[in-house]
Amino acid sequence: MRILAAGDHFVLSRLFVEAIRAEVDQEVEFAELTLPWPIEPFGRVGEVDEASGTEDELIAALDGAQICVTQLAGLTEKVLQASPSLKLFGISRGGPVNANIEAATRHGVAVTFAPGRNAVATAEHTMAVMLSAMRRIPATHAELRGGVWRGDLYQYQEVGPELENSYVGLIGYGAIGSRVARMVAGFGAKVLVHDPYLKPGALDGIAEQVELDDLLRRSAVVSLHARVSEETKGMIGREQIAAMPPGAVLVNCARGALVDYDAVCDALDSGHLFGAGFDVFPEEPIPAGSRLLTTPNIVMTPHLAGASKQTAAKAATILAADVARFLRGEPPLHCANPEALSPS
Repeated sequence: MRILAAGDHFVLSRLFVEAIRAEVDQEVEFAELTLPWPIEPFGRVGEVDEASGTEDELIAALDGAQICVTQLAGLTEKVLQASPSLKLFGISRGGPVNANIEAATRHGVAVTFAPGRNAVATAEHTMAVMLSAMRRIPATHAELRGGVWRGDLYQYQEVGPELENSYVGLIGYGAIGSRVARMVAGFGAKVLVHDPYLKPGALDGIAEQVELDDLLRRSAVVSLHARVSEETKGMIGREQIAAMPPGAVLVNCARGALVDYDAVCDALDSGHLFGAGFDVFPEEPIPAGSRLLTTPNIVMTPHLAGASKQTAAKAATILAADVARFLRGEPPLHCANPEALSPS
């Protein structure tokens, strides 16, 4: 059995190898490939998005491999056509966005992924961004380093809200949103949730389930934790921001396509929003000249919410468990196209 570990500079190839060796008790031959992300930004490879490396280098590395585990290698029609021995392609991300699932199914290649790998890291980062936006921490830190003491920000009209006894609205209550709910509840916040796919009993007394309009109207802080779909693209626009209370804070550590960022900038300029915190953007990296770079009271990080050593290790471990299931003749737990699995 030959396995290609196509790692990068975050989820290292050796993490895949170590995790698979810990799970698999049969003889395995490994090949390794290191993709350039994040030293080089990911992008479009062939017909798939958010991928790293090239089709040709992946094809060469896959020679004779039945299994590939990776975070960002692009599984394209060209790669599939050139890799007839490939049977399992594991992507250590919450969703297999860098794989052509339809083509993989036609070629009999099962695609697995790693849901929840970065849930803890992203939830913790969300809290950091939220609190930083509410208390102006990055801006005042930078000014203090520059010798400016902003004691004037103690004025009533300049201060933000506390979490305790405030309503915090969470849009999405999956692995990340549910953790954020527990964290803000620990601060004494009252938690509102909007998630049309919520299972009965999922809130477990921590939060109140409400419609989106109600959540926006009542929440001092709104944090997004939804996936991007045709239904959710641009779900927070001018109308939704206008419905939020004056002085509210908007946080997005999910996906840039969920929010109209121009509308956010307008609301910050007018003073309707107190602050905003973003880890994701409509275009990454943020282009020069973007209003996001000059509008005040925005806390920004460069899509780093999931960046922790534990995330990288969990990503490899989740894939390794499905590799072991596959080798035992069992269906993988996290398979995007189970119809591609050969009958036993």
